Amino acid sequence: MPEKKQKLQPKQKQHEQPGKEYKMTPKPDAEVKHQRGTGKLAGRVAIITGGDSGIGRATAVAFAKEGAGLAIVYLNEHKDAQETKRLVENEGAKCLLIAGDAGDEDFCRKAVDQTVKHFGKLTTIVNNAAEQHPKKSLDEISSEQLERTFRTNIFSYFYMTKAALRHLKEGATIINTTSVTAYRGSPQLLDYSSTKGAIVAFTRSLSLNLSEKKIRVNGVAPGPIWTPLIPSTFPEEKVETFGSQTPMKRAGQPGEVAPCYVFLASDDSSYMSGQVLHPNGGEIING
Repeated sequence: MPEKKQKLQPKQKQHEQPGKEYKMTPKPDAEVKHQRGTGKLAGRVAIITGGDSGIGRATAVAFAKEGAGLAIVYLNEHKDAQETKRLVENEGAKCLLIAGDAGDEDFCRKAVDQTVKHFGKLTTIVNNAAEQHPKKSLDEISSEQLERTFRTNIFSYFYMTKAALRHLKEGATIINTTSVTAYRGSPQLLDYSSTKGAIVAFTRSLSLNLSEKKIRVNGVAPGPIWTPLIPSTFPEEKVETFGSQTPMKRAGQPGEVAPCYVFLASDDSSYMSGQVLHPNGGEIING
């Protein structure tokens, strides 16, 4: 008999993507445990797409603790974004909120220009925005869904990075959020996992392209993490046991992923480019 999955959180469902963190029970934990800021990102300015909640929020707070200024790009989750801003400013960092669709190239150009105008520079890009729409079979994926998923999940990475390049100098860093699904696949997330595979290839190729400019490009491939995307994506029964399939038998918290981004944005990872970190609850990934 198949192993019965453990119930880890209450049944819940949100009917609008990308989801609202303030509606979740329990709330995701954005706090990086035991982090004591040492100023390793002092003087740096980062754009984080999808920065209003989940992994983006936790990364913003962790960056703020290390002294970075933050521009938080998000779609329309204004209440969540305001909470992220509050958390960042509580760490003594400056925070700029920019609402709009990262899948639109013109918006990405404007977001970069607004960030540089506000902070005077730009040193770090965290491409993190994503959406997913589970379907049981390939023929259920409409052309509209396919294009929308690719536009948010990978086109936005091209657009934001392209807009930022003229401002990035030697020592700048680009960090792309991919997924465990890029490596092991996902039977009901065909288009989503395809975009995540594209992000891995984009990360590796861009790292080679920018190596002579001494701009480093790396990625993070989270496993199941408790974020607003989960209750806004999956049925209640799956949400209830989300994360139980990992070797650690639980979903990760955003605050457990954020240190990967701090490491890759800082000089601690000065000899790394084209690499992907795997905070995924213990799943062995060969890739």
